[in-house]
Amino acid sequence: MNGEEMPDAGVHMSMTPVLHADRLAGVEHGAIHSPIHTSVQYTFERTSDLIDLFQGRLKGRFNYARSGTPTIAALERKITHLEGGRETVCFASGMAAISAVFLSLLRAGDHIVVSRFLFGGTVNLLDTLQGFGVHVSFVDTCDVRNVRAEVGENTRLVFVETVANPATQIPDLESIGQLCRERELLFIVDNTVTSPALFRPATVGAGLVVNSLSKTLGGHGVALGGAVTDTGRFDWTLYPNIAARYRNADPAQWGIQQLRKKGLRDVGGALSSDHAHRIAIGVETLVLRATQTGGTALALARFLREHAAIGEVHYPGLETHPQHELAKRLFANGAWLLSFELKRANDMIPFLDRLRVAGRGTGMGDNRTLVIPVAPTIYWEIDREVREQMKISDGLIRVSIGLEDPRDLIRDFDEALQLCS
Repeated sequence: MNGEEMPDAGVHMSMTPVLHADRLAGVEHGAIHSPIHTSVQYTFERTSDLIDLFQGRLKGRFNYARSGTPTIAALERKITHLEGGRETVCFASGMAAISAVFLSLLRAGDHIVVSRFLFGGTVNLLDTLQGFGVHVSFVDTCDVRNVRAEVGENTRLVFVETVANPATQIPDLESIGQLCRERELLFIVDNTVTSPALFRPATVGAGLVVNSLSKTLGGHGVALGGAVTDTGRFDWTLYPNIAARYRNADPAQWGIQQLRKKGLRDVGGALSSDHAHRIAIGVETLVLRATQTGGTALALARFLREHAAIGEVHYPGLETHPQHELAKRLFANGAWLLSFELKRANDMIPFLDRLRVAGRGTGMGDNRTLVIPVAPTIYWEIDREVREQMKISDGLIRVSIGLEDPRDLIRDFDEALQLCS
């Protein structure tokens, strides 16, 4: 790669414990996977155990599927291991997970600092949150000075994505983590694009890590899910919004317990056991998929960069990317997300329609390559001025790289681009 190679994906990630986790935990009949538990209700031999479970004194039991099942718990343990965390709680989708974090940990009058470069769904959610009295500062988090300038007395947390969807900006993760430690702020990192195969946000001081399980971790596009992992890096005794009823337990459990009670049980965004099982199967091939998709993304990005019809190409694995050195230092490899712009914006829709291998769709992190014109679809509800601040041009095309042979994918793009010559 002429001096711009990143290390192989997964060099710091052993999947052996995850592959054997269910079997070693003890599964009936010698099965290697935890079964799908479909029961909604769970009964108890002793009424006192039921009471203790409700009041947080009994662990490892289940009372109603909205709050979890054995199948979901098995997945949560695997994600906790992957993120190097303390505990994980799963939700019905990535947006349900993000919503749970904000709704359970923030109050009217609170202030948060978030990246200006975020997934459109998260931006829409934050707009709703402001209607409930939470003050939100959108800043360019690629420079920690922008974050520091917004922190005030009522600031509760900082929220970023490891690699911004769709224009691939990377926050100054290390410096923001240090700032949050100094100011005793909760640092929350959405790790969906990189996944723990490429990066563990705990290493830069993130207290909570969000993953959309529908994407990189699940991979196969057959199940929705989301997760929040408590890394153990944040002292919850410093957080003022923990309800008194949850302060009776071990302080290390305060945050995750409030998430389970207020964010999962009360809101109801419960992951199904069936989807938890599918995601758990997908997780087993995480590192293999991360290696393949990262390599293909880099190959396609290089091809696009040299094509006469292409303007800008946004991919952290390219040395021309503004945060290339940061990505090379922090991430084990490049991820599957890239975006680019045609020199002639009017060619965008005809070009996309000519693609035969890549599919036109809104998903990401799938085993199949998916493309989408960003501005008129997932960002159409966001004002043009805001899109411009997010570096989302009208002609921006997002690509989520799958497991196709790189030669087939490049040939597909090359043939579709012929009309743009």
